[in-house]
Amino acid sequence: MITTNSQPIILPTLISPIGENYQTSNKSDLLQPIRQWLDEIQIHNRKLAKFIAKLIPAQCPFERDIMFLGRKVAHIPPICKLNPLYDQLVGLRFRALCYLVDQCGEDIQSYC
Repeated sequence: MITTNSQPIILPTLISPIGENYQTSNKSDLLQPIRQWLDEIQIHNRKLAKFIAKLIPAQCPFERDIMFLGRKVAHIPPICKLNPLYDQLVGLRFRALCYLVDQCGEDIQSYC
């Protein structure tokens, strides 16, 4: 029971506060080994860095504006963030671009 402004609010017994019975840590993450592998990839080769920078797009290729008679009638939002490996792939692309700039001295504007 919670009391606000001297009036009691009774919560159902099925609702438990976060922290008491919240068990997300017990769930097994099947993609964790792949995430860890992607995070541990180090770039030490110019050809590999260029390949990764070309392979992983800079922005979501599925995001679109649907135009009809010159007017925007709908927008398809970026769905790449639904990919469970999105953060690792973006990090890998970033490391590849950093290698090209820092170690190879290349201009990376063509990859953006």
